[in-house]
Amino acid sequence: MATINLTPTKLSITFSTYEKIAGLLRDVSVPADSVASVSVEPDGIGAARGLRAPGLGVPGLRKIGTWRHRADGRTRRTVVSVRRGQPAVRIQLRGTSWDQLLIGHDDARAVANELAARG
Repeated sequence: MATINLTPTKLSITFSTYEKIAGLLRDVSVPADSVASVSVEPDGIGAARGLRAPGLGVPGLRKIGTWRHRADGRTRRTVVSVRRGQPAVRIQLRGTSWDQLLIGHDDARAVANELAARG
C-alpha cells in the first residue's frame, strides 16, 4: 500500500515494491504548495478515469500506474494506486508533471482532512 506523507515543504507518495513493479511507478514527490485540492472517492476503482498508460489494470480488482484522459481540451495525467473495496484520496495538483494523484487508503477521510488542514 502506498504511503502519503506531507511535510511543510513537500508531499511524498511512497509506493510498495509491488506497486512500483506492477504499475511501472516511481515514488512521487512534489512541492506542498502544488496541492490545489483534496477530496475522497468512496470507490477508488471507479474513480480512475481514462486509459492506462503504462500500468496494471485488473478489472474490478486493482489499478496501478498512470491513467490519462482528455479534459478541457488537454490530456490529464493521474498517478493511480487503488484496489477494490477501498476508498481513495484524490489530490489535484498544479504546476507539476502530474495533474492528480489517486491513492487508495483505508482511512481516506482522515488522510484528506490532514492534507486539507495543512494545505
